[in-house]
Order: sequence, then C-alpha cells, then structure tokens
Amino acid sequence: MSPTKSPAHMLEIDGREVSISNPGKLVFPEPGITKLDLVEYYLAVADGALRGVDGRPMVLKRFVKGIDQEAFFQKRAPEKRPEWIDTATLLYASGSSAEEVVVRDAASLAWVVNLGCIDLNPHPVRAEDLDHPDELRVDLDPMPGVDWRQIVDVAMIAREVLTDHGLVGWPKTSGSRGIHIYARIEPRWNFRQVRLAAETLAREVERRAPGLATARWWKEERGESVFVDFNQNAKDRTVASAYSVRATTDARVSTPLDWDEVPGCRPEGFSVHTVLRRFAERGDPAHGIDDAVGSLDSLLELAEEMGPAEKAPKSSDGSGRRMSTMPLIEIARARTRTEALAGLDRWRVRHPRVAEQLEPADVLVDGMRGSSSLWYRIRVNLQHVPDGERPAQAELEVDYDPWAGKNF
Repeated sequence: MSPTKSPAHMLEIDGREVSISNPGKLVFPEPGITKLDLVEYYLAVADGALRGVDGRPMVLKRFVKGIDQEAFFQKRAPEKRPEWIDTATLLYASGSSAEEVVVRDAASLAWVVNLGCIDLNPHPVRAEDLDHPDELRVDLDPMPGVDWRQIVDVAMIAREVLTDHGLVGWPKTSGSRGIHIYARIEPRWNFRQVRLAAETLAREVERRAPGLATARWWKEERGESVFVDFNQNAKDRTVASAYSVRATTDARVSTPLDWDEVPGCRPEGFSVHTVLRRFAERGDPAHGIDDAVGSLDSLLELAEEMGPAEKAPKSSDGSGRRMSTMPLIEIARARTRTEALAGLDRWRVRHPRVAEQLEPADVLVDGMRGSSSLWYRIRVNLQHVPDGERPAQAELEVDYDPWAGKNF
C-alpha cells in the first residue's frame, strides 16, 4: 500500500470520463502493479474481458484494504454512480433483492475496477432475462494433494462429455488452482434445470474418470480428486470471469486457452504482464464463444437415465440435518484464513501422532460466505486415524461467530 494517496487520474474512455482515485496505490507489490496499471490492463484486454461480463449483473468483490486482506462482497450497486452505469434487480429465494451493476462497455469496466474490484464476478444470466442462464459453468476444483496434471486430465474428459452432449466447451485457467470450462447455452432453462445439467455432467465425468474426478458434494468424501463443482450454476453463485486478475502475489489471470494449449499449460504462466503480451499478439482464444450456443436437452435426458444422485443419510436427532459418513471434528472458525490456519497449527502441536497420519485431503479448509465477506472453517477427517487414537471434538481453537451483532 502506498504511504500517501496520489491525486486522482482522469481517463477518457469512448467519450466518457472515469476518475481513478489514488492511481499510484500499489495493489500488487511483488510485480509492482499499481491501481492505474490494473485499470489499464483491463482496458487493454477489454475486448476479451467484456465478452465474459457484457450485460451480466455482477457482484462487486472489493479489495479495499489490499490483496492480503479479505475482500467484501457488495451485491447492491453504489448509490453514487455515473448515470451511464447500468443496473439490474435480482430477486433471491430468501425474498431479498439487489440492484446489481451491469457492465456493458470499457468505461463501465474501468469504473468497477476503480472501486477495488480486482477480479470480475458476473452471474450466468443477461440483464434482459434474469431467470434463464445462457452459460453452463464447469469449475474443476482440486482437493489438496492433487497435482496439476490430474486437473488437466479431468478437463480433457469434461470436454469429451460436453462434446458428446452437443455442447462446445471453452477452457480457461481459474487464476487460482483449477480450470474453468464454459459452454454457451440457449436461455430457455431455469436455474434448477441448468444446475441439474451441470450435476449430471459432473457425475458422468466421475464415471469416466473414477478416482481422478468426483461429483460428491460433501468435501470429506472426495479424497484426492478433482471436484467438478456443479453448484457454481446455482442462482446465487458467481465465478471469476475471463481475464479476471486474481488476488495472488504474482497477479495471476484467469486466462482463456485453446484446447491444444491445455495439456501443456501452467497457471503460474499467466499473469498481468504475460497476458498483456499474449493478448496483444494473438487476441482472445474465446472470441467465438457467443456463436457456439448449444442445448441442454441431451444432458437432461442423461439426468433422467441416471436418476437422482445419492443422498447422505439424515441425523437421528430429528433435526433433519445431514449426517456425515466420515469421522469429522471441527478445529476452527475464524475471520481470516490466516487465523484459522494458526488454530490448525496449534491443534497439530497438541496432537502430533494424529497429525502425522492425516493425508492432505483430510484437512478441510472451507471459505464460508458471511453477510458481506468470507469467514473460514477448518475441519479434520480422521478416516486414516485408528479408532482408538481419534481425539474427540473439543473446544474450537478459534471460535469466531460471523453472525454476532447482525440483525436479520
């Protein structure tokens, strides 16, 4: 972070003025990227970035305190905004609603980034039809202990499944640890049907790649596999879009790829600086995505053939809660990931014999969505620890209540 604020910098973008506040603020210290550098990056790749967000309502994920602090999620568009910023009102199952920003041009894109949005998080619908997604999203999320080669192998199988069911998959790095594959679809199915199609695709990938991929929703049941996260197609979910910069120390970018690049790619090879050069030299590999619109009919037919996915047993206490099939204990609930992991470290010191028997996938770190930000929960799966050596549930190492002081 810069010790003092620099004067605002005015940009003229397609006839519109966008003020960049504190343009010299160092957003990514390691590669030396300032706030103005970040805005100029998005303008340089706007043709590709807009292809991922144009006309879509967007949750504003704002890193106002820097990349080493938790972002907060702002669904509602700021009241003070230029008259040319478009919005759309989304209705949620809870009965709440939110008037969200809709980016439609480069000026709107720059304005959003100036708010502290490092990555872009649009919904899979257009503002003109908020009830029918036009995008199926395949999010390949590796469990701890999974190497990159396995993620790539699962991506190639996911492509086969999409192709076999009449859909064209467009891959991109997530900018974090995984791979995203998007498929444009006709906007004639509701969210429930799109999520069912995505879950069916995940189950078929798991069937074709047993041990490599999983469609199991409960994390402790996945083992060292790649989770095909179908729930990213639920109504309230958003995913970092194409050309989004992620809050990593090296400023990685969620980068669209050609399929022949996927086997040899590495996520660390795509950062703000390298993607700027890449985009200038070759443009956007996903430039044809909007012309490749497909149908979900085949996947939904497969869903009928497969029948409902297996459900976890219910608890016997009458609460109706799910009962895990694995021996789980909870270690920490914390405001930040750092605090949660520190609690895990203290627990490991107290239980060294147990800790050394854990596999990487046995430590379950969950980012949980609070009212406006993430909080973190850590659980441990004791499946690899003999019954007689398993510690009982004890007082949490960190016991943060994300709902304390909130009025609902």
